[in-house]
Amino acid sequence: MLQSTQSALSAVTREQLERRLDAATHRKPAEVRFTNGTVADVFSGTFMTDVDVLVTDGVVVDCVPTGSAEALETVDLEGGILLPGFIDAHVHIESSMLVPERFAELVLPHGTAVVIADPHEIANVLGTEGLRYMLDASEGLPLDIRFMLPSCVPATPFEHAGATLDAEKLRPFYAHPRVLGLGEVMNVPGVLGKDPDLLQKLVDARTLARPIDGHAPGVLREALSACVVAGITSDHECSTLEEMRESIRRGMCVMIRQGPAAKNLPELIRGVTPENAHMCMFCNDDANPADIEQEGHMEKHLRMAVAAGVPAMTAVRMATINAANRFGLTESGAVAPGRRADFAVVDDLTHFRVRATYHGGRLTSRDGKLTAPLRAPLRPEGVLSRVRTGAVDADTFAIDVPSGRARVIGLVPHEILTTAHELPVRTEAGKFGKFDAALNPGLVKVAVLERHHALGTVGTGILSGYVEADAFMPGAVATTIAHDSHNIVVAGGSDADMHAAVERLRQIGGGMTVVRDGQVLAELALPCAGLMSFETGERIATELEAVYRVARETFRIRDTVEPVMTLAFLALPVIPALRVTDEGLFDVLGWKHVAVDAER
Repeated sequence: MLQSTQSALSAVTREQLERRLDAATHRKPAEVRFTNGTVADVFSGTFMTDVDVLVTDGVVVDCVPTGSAEALETVDLEGGILLPGFIDAHVHIESSMLVPERFAELVLPHGTAVVIADPHEIANVLGTEGLRYMLDASEGLPLDIRFMLPSCVPATPFEHAGATLDAEKLRPFYAHPRVLGLGEVMNVPGVLGKDPDLLQKLVDARTLARPIDGHAPGVLREALSACVVAGITSDHECSTLEEMRESIRRGMCVMIRQGPAAKNLPELIRGVTPENAHMCMFCNDDANPADIEQEGHMEKHLRMAVAAGVPAMTAVRMATINAANRFGLTESGAVAPGRRADFAVVDDLTHFRVRATYHGGRLTSRDGKLTAPLRAPLRPEGVLSRVRTGAVDADTFAIDVPSGRARVIGLVPHEILTTAHELPVRTEAGKFGKFDAALNPGLVKVAVLERHHALGTVGTGILSGYVEADAFMPGAVATTIAHDSHNIVVAGGSDADMHAAVERLRQIGGGMTVVRDGQVLAELALPCAGLMSFETGERIATELEAVYRVARETFRIRDTVEPVMTLAFLALPVIPALRVTDEGLFDVLGWKHVAVDAER
């Protein structure tokens, strides 16, 4: 039977409540006073000066005129601006390539207080064992990590994942105090077609009045209405103003995404108005450590929004209280009595450089550095990756196009959407119509290989827009990050190097690798489920940058795509228009596999 549960973070003992009441009524001094700064009041929409913020037991108990109340300790903000700690409304921690403990180390210096994580990446590899690991590894950190349960594992029936999570397997996890609701429902055809298990997942979440996240790129009109009727009340896949406006009109919250692969904020921020801003919030979706170190985490969204003309308070609300309201986080999102003292102290409301981060009133970072190390990552044997493929050789990557006309996946600059083309291609002489990348500048092979159960299934396709239009790719790039089933995806112009890249991933237990002429030029090992590392964000960022640099220098990869993460999304058969799974080339709009040869 489904049971609701009160958040352990909202629970309070009688003794704690008495202490907080004494401090709130000024019968006794507060534990900490934050003074000499400007305080953002997201409820009234004002920036307050000459105000002290009083904190006891890690909770804000009052905001009072400067110097009007006593405290045992004083924190001088030195003229900084005190904002609520930032909230990432939708992120896959696994996409950072860091285990939860290391992810917290990475984002805390950027003012982040709460992340709403959907662990469907590791769930696709390890099922319930992966979910339990993420919950355990994120316990007790100075970063509030909440979870939405993966709704679509696997994402579709057109690929092989490492596990299947039906409604029955998900149901017990709702009792966990940090599980909020049901994660992104990406199987829109399953909703419209009334898939029994998916409907049961929706019913279970609705029975508990839990939020349900959506994933509906390009879904409009009656199909979008049907998603809302099903209980789906948010979407992070809007890429056009039309999608954004149609979603908001139907009461859906729009999570404006700015990640390493999908960069939707510049377009969607134009659709934010005083009337609809309360329906908008920021998210990263995917976020690699190099991107966060260079561009920031949530402060990046704030900076870009203000630069685009959004009022600073509106932007701050989109990074804090709007997400808190959407997910029912009554203890987060504001600097106000009763809220946890999670703060981001910034220099100004233009660049949003984070001076310091506080969690429950305790300093966690200053000037970009953690003030105290976090505990060592958990490392259970069950999450260590074992890459299992069927027999693979160079012939595995042959692509038959006897007609000389092929269906080709077209990459869209700075997007994870793709286009579908039918193009004439040249084939190898005497090879019975085998596609030859060397004879087709600008086109490369792409393949997805099942890696969980050694089933031996392999899907192949042809990709345009990855390298320059006049370039040949003499090598291969491969990774075990391949949304969402996380099989192996490999792209290249040499069958032998594609084979060598796959073999190297097997040897290192997953990750990413760059190969030319049989030699490994760069690699990043991800031993946790083939998705994450136990190393620090700084180290992984350095190794990732090396992989990207070597790939670009070696293969003339376009600046408009990410050398690895773009490939990772090519295996996701729920985002239009053309994808590759381990079972073959997949037409998302037609919801079926198709032959590479356009005449078939």
